[in-house]
Amino acid sequence: MSLNFTIKQLLQNLPQKGRVEWISIRPARRKVVQVVESVNVLKDGLQGDHYAGRNGNRSVTLIQAEHLLAISSLLHKAEVQPAELRRNIVVSGINLLALKDREFKIGTSILRMTGLCHPCSRMEEVLGEGGYNAVRGHGGINAKVVSTGIIKLFDSVKVM
Repeated sequence: MSLNFTIKQLLQNLPQKGRVEWISIRPARRKVVQVVESVNVLKDGLQGDHYAGRNGNRSVTLIQAEHLLAISSLLHKAEVQPAELRRNIVVSGINLLALKDREFKIGTSILRMTGLCHPCSRMEEVLGEGGYNAVRGHGGINAKVVSTGIIKLFDSVKVM
């Protein structure tokens, strides 16, 4: 068996399956996020989220659970809570950056990665001094809705 793969072949090889660990919606800018067990995915975003209908490329935000550990380590904190980062969905077990230019299924919905979800200046306010830079490179991804559906806690995340 040959182990000589091209970069293109390696980029296409993503056998991991992720899992939804946490879900929230942000009803309004700067308001407390609402943690939910499931969410309806509409054509223009998550039902009840203030980004729904605003920008198709940022309809849903996702972050890796593994990156919460990296952020807390960089801040010298015991832990960072998902609500502090204000992302919609926390997933574990799959490298979200490997979803670049790909569609993926969560629950009965299909999403497409549209880019990185960079931190905002509010991270400094919420996480303390250095919060913005701790999140840089660990902020997750933005996605648009390809197919509506429902996303629930513990649903799998699979590349299409």
